[in-house]
Amino acid sequence: MGAMQDLEIAVVGAGIAGLTAACALQRRGFRVRVYEQAERLGEVGAGLTITPNAAHALIDIGLGGDLERLGVCPERGGARHWRSGELMARFERGAALAERCGAPYVQIHRADLHDALARAFTAGEGSSLALGHRFERLLENEQGAEIGFANGMRVRADVVIGADGIRSAVRGQLFGAGHPRFTGYIAWRGLVPIEALPPGLIEPQSCISIGPRHTFTRYLIRAGRLVNYVALAERDDWQVESWSVRSEVSELLAEFAGWHEAVRTIIAATPPELCFKWALFDREPLANWTRGRVTLLGDAAHPMLPFLGQGAAMGIEDGLVLARAFEASGTPEEALRRYQAARIERTTFVMRKSAETGREYHRADADDYDTHPHTTAESLGLMAYDPVVASL
Repeated sequence: MGAMQDLEIAVVGAGIAGLTAACALQRRGFRVRVYEQAERLGEVGAGLTITPNAAHALIDIGLGGDLERLGVCPERGGARHWRSGELMARFERGAALAERCGAPYVQIHRADLHDALARAFTAGEGSSLALGHRFERLLENEQGAEIGFANGMRVRADVVIGADGIRSAVRGQLFGAGHPRFTGYIAWRGLVPIEALPPGLIEPQSCISIGPRHTFTRYLIRAGRLVNYVALAERDDWQVESWSVRSEVSELLAEFAGWHEAVRTIIAATPPELCFKWALFDREPLANWTRGRVTLLGDAAHPMLPFLGQGAAMGIEDGLVLARAFEASGTPEEALRRYQAARIERTTFVMRKSAETGREYHRADADDYDTHPHTTAESLGLMAYDPVVASL
């Protein structure tokens, strides 16, 4: 093994981005230790869209079979008018998109993907995943850092990767605490068994309905047995960020009063225990993610609004590019420079475009949506990116 493969690399945070980085580094012969604050490994939330740009990375780390087995590849997508339900735009998915981009478009339960990543990492040689380790501080030097955890543990690492989410404590240590800002958007998520809905209602298989100050996105997961939805509204009176705050189905129905029948039918069929709400926060883009041998990844570096469906995809891309940068470099400092240079312009662009797309979708003059162009990750060219071969 070379000197780079002898490094001790610590990843703080065992979410989807952190575990993708850990798997990608591990498969390239690096020693990785992952530290997670939760006492039990798991992922809350519901559905997740893996666009081809992210699917390339997951296939590279050996999860192609998991995507095929656990995910749904819709043949078609679309955008409907909020009130009439008219299909205003159609999007090719399935085999046509996979052929153009070289990887599939998959919709999957977040917990299923997280479990597949955790299994892949812990099955790898020399894997180390420590739960119950809440990051508290870094003591840096030229050779790396000592990490202090709330449980009293201290560990030394040659490189530290902060993958601890939008409220990243690693980011706070590097660049000052700061605070995520409330964006004015409230989100509801729900899961509805397909058998609870009238036949033919879920057409196309993946669809967004767009209206004034609201959007409603729904698609199939778990082999088509569940409909996952995310409903977004603009509000200024509620700012709880947790994904696990229960919401009344009646509250969501009232929020989407006057919307077309399919939206309201899906909401009404939501089991009461499977309807949740949370507030959406973001941060200003950072001009620099790295200090010494410590860097950021995923939402810790670039949290973004969900209107392009690229939040998780950007973190997955980060993880693969980070591992490639270490494989291609002679020193940790060179690797982190290459990683940041390859990622910061793209992720900053997607952050800004996600916010712009939200304003476009939620504008008040909603009756002309059928004549207005619809910005998507595909129309912006984001899906054509392949992190496995992108320039470093």
